[in-house]
Amino acid sequence: MSAGAGGMEIWFYHLTRQPLEQTLPVLLERSLERGWRAVIQGRSDERLAAIDDMLWTWNDSSFIAHGTARDGDAALQPVYLTTGADTPNDARVRFFVDGAEIAPVADLPDAAAFERFVFMFDGSDADDLEAARAQWKQLKEQGRTLSYWRQGEAGGWERVA
Repeated sequence: MSAGAGGMEIWFYHLTRQPLEQTLPVLLERSLERGWRAVIQGRSDERLAAIDDMLWTWNDSSFIAHGTARDGDAALQPVYLTTGADTPNDARVRFFVDGAEIAPVADLPDAAAFERFVFMFDGSDADDLEAARAQWKQLKEQGRTLSYWRQGEAGGWERVA
């Protein structure tokens, strides 16, 4: 299955200047402004709990409404946090954090409903960097449409590949 089949793009975001806690909320806000609901997929419940807390308090003047399975009303959540492949909220963008694997989710039948998958990784973390390289290679070999973005000197995103 090719990423182009459903129009879905897979973007790799290489964090070099700001941590996930500062960049993820901004990208979520941009997604919501487009009318896209989002899923954040992580590898551990503990890490998602920290992201959950951060999304309520990341900005003094606003918050990002979101929830998890334990909160209920999953279908109503504009942003849904999970460690699995579930997408109960009709999301159009899925953020993979902390090395969560893209390939198993990209092969699911509902993957074509997504506009974009975004894999975010910390360039100063050797494990994150290695996970990103391995996933890039695997997805490239599958013939998927990939883009690589890196934080620039001014803090904005620069498309590298």
